[in-house]
Amino acid sequence: MILIDSSVWIAYFNGVVSPETDRLDSLLGTAPVGTGDIMLTEVLQGFRRDSDFAIAKDLLSSLPIYNMLNTELAYKSADNYRLLRKKGFTVRKTIDVIIATFCLEHDFALLHCDKDFLPFHQALGLRNALEDL
Repeated sequence: MILIDSSVWIAYFNGVVSPETDRLDSLLGTAPVGTGDIMLTEVLQGFRRDSDFAIAKDLLSSLPIYNMLNTELAYKSADNYRLLRKKGFTVRKTIDVIIATFCLEHDFALLHCDKDFLPFHQALGLRNALEDL
């Protein structure tokens, strides 16, 4: 499974051409892709026009959507944050720690364009869907 981060969905829906949006476009309909409830909220809250919101909601609703946080994952996320901090990395957003930890725990690759995930690739072995071609 490849989990698609909100950073890629937002760029995709805004028509941004990048390696990440090109990869997403090539994956849709050909590979197992999904997203999380957290990313769903981040993406959908940004739409101003109801028609754009409805199109995005329909597309996202057709994919597996994972509930990303429970007590066990909360503890593991805190552990990962602390481990990265000890290694000299600071992750700015708690949501990114939760997303990366969820992917690590489920052995999902993550497609993103957010540098806050880089420490998870470098130090914890998070699979990068852009590189896992």
